Amino acid sequence: MPTKPTAQEDEYFARKEFEKKQKIKAEQSRNLNAEQRRELQQAHFMRCPKCGMELVEIAFKDVMIDQCTGCEGVWLDPGELEKVSDLEKTGLEKLFNVFKKS
Repeated sequence: MPTKPTAQEDEYFARKEFEKKQKIKAEQSRNLNAEQRRELQQAHFMRCPKCGMELVEIAFKDVMIDQCTGCEGVWLDPGELEKVSDLEKTGLEKLFNVFKKS
Protein backbone atom coordinates (compact mmCIF):
# COMPACT_ATOMS: atom_id res chain seq x y z
CA MET A 1 0.00 0.00 0.00
CA PRO A 2 1.55 3.36 -1.05
CA THR A 3 2.25 5.94 1.63
CA LYS A 4 0.92 9.47 1.51
CA PRO A 5 3.60 12.10 0.69
CA THR A 6 4.58 14.38 3.54
CA ALA A 7 4.23 18.16 3.46
CA GLN A 8 8.01 18.44 3.09
CA GLU A 9 7.95 16.18 0.03
CA ASP A 10 5.14 18.21 -1.52
CA GLU A 11 7.07 21.41 -0.84
CA TYR A 12 10.26 19.94 -2.32
CA PHE A 13 8.58 18.90 -5.56
CA ALA A 14 6.68 22.20 -5.83
CA ARG A 15 9.97 24.09 -5.39
CA LYS A 16 11.69 21.90 -8.02
CA GLU A 17 8.83 22.51 -10.47
CA PHE A 18 9.01 26.27 -9.82
CA GLU A 19 12.79 26.28 -10.37
CA LYS A 20 12.35 24.32 -13.61
CA LYS A 21 9.78 26.85 -14.90
CA GLN A 22 12.05 29.75 -13.91
CA LYS A 23 14.95 28.20 -15.88
CA ILE A 24 12.72 27.79 -18.94
CA LYS A 25 11.56 31.44 -18.70
CA ALA A 26 15.14 32.66 -18.34
CA GLU A 27 16.22 30.65 -21.38
CA GLN A 28 13.33 32.01 -23.45
CA SER A 29 14.19 35.55 -22.36
CA ARG A 30 17.83 35.09 -23.38
CA ASN A 31 16.75 33.76 -26.77
CA LEU A 32 14.65 36.82 -27.65
CA ASN A 33 16.48 39.00 -30.11
CA ALA A 34 16.54 42.78 -29.95
CA GLU A 35 13.75 43.20 -32.52
CA GLN A 36 11.40 40.91 -30.59
CA ARG A 37 12.17 42.74 -27.34
CA ARG A 38 11.43 46.10 -29.00
CA GLU A 39 8.11 44.79 -30.38
CA LEU A 40 7.07 43.45 -26.97
CA GLN A 41 7.98 46.72 -25.28
CA GLN A 42 5.96 48.75 -27.81
CA ALA A 43 2.95 46.43 -27.46
CA HIS A 44 2.85 46.77 -23.67
CA PHE A 45 4.13 50.29 -23.06
CA MET A 46 1.70 52.33 -20.94
CA ARG A 47 -0.91 49.55 -20.97
CA CYS A 48 -2.70 48.24 -17.90
CA PRO A 49 -1.37 44.84 -16.83
CA LYS A 50 -4.86 43.89 -15.65
CA CYS A 51 -7.16 44.84 -18.53
CA GLY A 52 -4.83 46.12 -21.28
CA MET A 53 -6.33 49.60 -21.56
CA GLU A 54 -4.22 52.76 -21.78
CA LEU A 55 -2.50 54.15 -18.69
CA VAL A 56 -2.40 57.88 -18.02
CA GLU A 57 0.03 59.59 -15.70
CA ILE A 58 -1.39 61.61 -12.84
CA ALA A 59 0.90 64.06 -11.04
CA PHE A 60 0.66 64.05 -7.28
CA LYS A 61 3.31 66.28 -5.73
CA ASP A 62 6.58 64.84 -7.06
CA VAL A 63 5.16 61.37 -7.80
CA MET A 64 3.87 60.43 -11.25
CA ILE A 65 1.24 57.72 -10.79
CA ASP A 66 -0.15 55.62 -13.63
CA GLN A 67 -3.92 55.10 -13.67
CA CYS A 68 -5.83 52.84 -16.03
CA THR A 69 -8.51 54.48 -18.18
CA GLY A 70 -10.52 51.24 -18.15
CA CYS A 71 -10.52 49.55 -14.76
CA GLU A 72 -9.13 52.63 -12.96
CA GLY A 73 -6.37 50.54 -11.39
CA VAL A 74 -3.38 52.43 -10.00
CA TRP A 75 0.14 51.33 -10.92
CA LEU A 76 3.40 52.54 -9.41
CA ASP A 77 6.80 52.46 -11.08
CA PRO A 78 9.87 51.29 -9.14
CA GLY A 79 10.60 53.64 -6.24
CA GLU A 80 7.22 55.39 -6.30
CA LEU A 81 5.78 53.37 -3.43
CA GLU A 82 8.60 54.58 -1.21
CA LYS A 83 7.96 58.18 -2.25
CA VAL A 84 4.24 57.83 -1.54
CA SER A 85 4.86 56.17 1.82
CA ASP A 86 7.11 59.09 2.82
CA LEU A 87 4.26 61.56 2.37
CA GLU A 88 2.56 62.82 5.48
CA LYS A 89 -0.77 61.24 6.44
CA THR A 90 -2.84 64.14 5.10
CA GLY A 91 -0.95 63.85 1.84
CA LEU A 92 -1.82 60.17 1.61
CA GLU A 93 -5.47 60.93 2.25
CA LYS A 94 -5.43 63.48 -0.58
CA LEU A 95 -3.72 60.96 -2.86
CA PHE A 96 -6.36 58.33 -2.26
CA ASN A 97 -9.13 60.90 -2.73
CA VAL A 98 -7.84 61.50 -6.28
CA PHE A 99 -8.77 57.91 -7.18
CA LYS A 100 -12.19 57.74 -5.51
CA LYS A 101 -15.14 57.43 -7.83
CA SER A 102 -17.59 60.31 -7.74
